[in-house]
Amino acid sequence: MKKRQLGLGQTKLLFVKLLLTLFLLSVAWVLLYRWVAPPVTLHMMQRRAEAGAASKEDPAIDYRFVTLEEMSQQLPLAVVASEDQLFPQHYGFDFDAIYGAFKSNTKGKKIRGGSTISQQVAKNVFLWHGRSYFRKALEAYFTVLIEVLWGKERIMEVYLNIAEMGDGIFGVEAASQNYFNTAAKNVGRQQAALLAAVLPNPIRYSAKRPSGYVLKRRSRITRAMRQLGGTAYIKSILPADEEQK
Repeated sequence: MKKRQLGLGQTKLLFVKLLLTLFLLSVAWVLLYRWVAPPVTLHMMQRRAEAGAASKEDPAIDYRFVTLEEMSQQLPLAVVASEDQLFPQHYGFDFDAIYGAFKSNTKGKKIRGGSTISQQVAKNVFLWHGRSYFRKALEAYFTVLIEVLWGKERIMEVYLNIAEMGDGIFGVEAASQNYFNTAAKNVGRQQAALLAAVLPNPIRYSAKRPSGYVLKRRSRITRAMRQLGGTAYIKSILPADEEQK
């Protein structure tokens, strides 16, 4: 009996040590990306593998990381207006949106979902795409970590760099260069809204050849940008020197 208890105690100790190790590694990983641009994400690798399997070629991924200071302020405003209007205020989760998504899902309706920008960053940078409860639990865990260790400014900066905005095109700099032949810092309100308009499905929708649906979404987003009060609405998530411009 004593040997069995000893063995059980050792197993519990090993389990606790494993959990502690995983926790410390995850914190170190998140802290690293607080200052270092993610060289690649699991989603980028997944998209490259899918494209390669379909074409039997080695597809290129266009990904160019730039800082918030190197972007037009219209870009963070556009994605906030389109994707997550409570982003400056919430702590990673919009529980009203999550509850609304849950209710609609139980009725069998197709919806965009209730994920915040913070949750999307946690999923796209640190995890794989999927619908299991385990992945959702990890997503919530990493969402809390980046909210605590990164803050809104860094979350927005990373989101605008790793969001897929076309087939193999990731981030606002690559999208601006491909679609508008200009840098992200020169993008205007209409262009920023157009990029935000394709985010729900950047493979189906195109910013280069926008459909009528995409143009309608752009109009709704530009209207929301004005209703929020323009770039003053996102002042709290901009770098200090950007706020003064």
